[in-house]
Amino acid sequence: MDNQSTVTEFRLLGLSSFPEMQPLLFMSFLIIYLLTLAGNLSICLAIWADTTLHTPMYFFLVNLSLLDISYSSVTLPNMLAMLVAKIKSLSFSSCMAQLYFLISFAGSESFLLALMAYDRYMAICQPLHYATIMNQRTCVCSAIAIWIGGFVYSMLHTFFIARLPFCGPNEINHFFCEIPPLIKLACKDTYNNEVLVFLLSGAVGGSCFLLISTSYAYILSTIMKIRSAQGRRKTFSTCASHLLIVLLFYGPGFFTHLHPSSNYSMDIGKVVSVFYTIVTPMLNPMIYSLRNKDVQAAFKKAIGRSRK
Repeated sequence: MDNQSTVTEFRLLGLSSFPEMQPLLFMSFLIIYLLTLAGNLSICLAIWADTTLHTPMYFFLVNLSLLDISYSSVTLPNMLAMLVAKIKSLSFSSCMAQLYFLISFAGSESFLLALMAYDRYMAICQPLHYATIMNQRTCVCSAIAIWIGGFVYSMLHTFFIARLPFCGPNEINHFFCEIPPLIKLACKDTYNNEVLVFLLSGAVGGSCFLLISTSYAYILSTIMKIRSAQGRRKTFSTCASHLLIVLLFYGPGFFTHLHPSSNYSMDIGKVVSVFYTIVTPMLNPMIYSLRNKDVQAAFKKAIGRSRK
């Protein structure tokens, strides 16, 4: 890669410049990270242990949990280390690596949420063809494709960001290496890069969101045709958790990557980033475990086995 940068490291300013806030931030984010790991690993183990949950819907849920663990692990451990050691420097290569993996997992999650919406569409709107189309081979190949797709998508973003000339200053007003603050540090006109970020993010995020919206339009149309209110509630409950996760993921994501950098507020951007990189991965297993009776039953079975 032809790197024209003269900056060899970046200094992350973090969430707060007040030293008295560091211990509180450290404890808060440590608890969040531990809850994220515990919640998502519990989902994976509960589904693995209960053979009745070996279905496409829960197979994709395991992949969502793995992505959430990966997603938060890209930013949180480094952030916790900076809060404790007060070392806020990150080498250029480490910064690009962090950016690459963060975008990779975000891209894969976007693909996965679209795939999960299609799975619910097939289960509710095309039940007679569901078992044939959403078979084990299809699910495994789809999962491999979304992980690879995320890595390829991120490669495009990271390649063009890494080629920007960074000649100083080297302070990133953020707690991790993110596209908008990095673009602001480049010492050349970044209009083409901003357009590229908008087009790439819009193409991937927009197409996935369109597939999700279309799937749910058909799902809602099918649900409204069910005569009994209980039947409608039962059918909609199978996709309510997914729909909530979609809103939590795409809202902050669109704000960050489809927002012109000239109007981008770093302080607001940091708060939004905390939400979609740290809080949402912690909430996802809670949303599924609290709203899904099958997952609750799997947890109870696992607890019952551990007590014997």
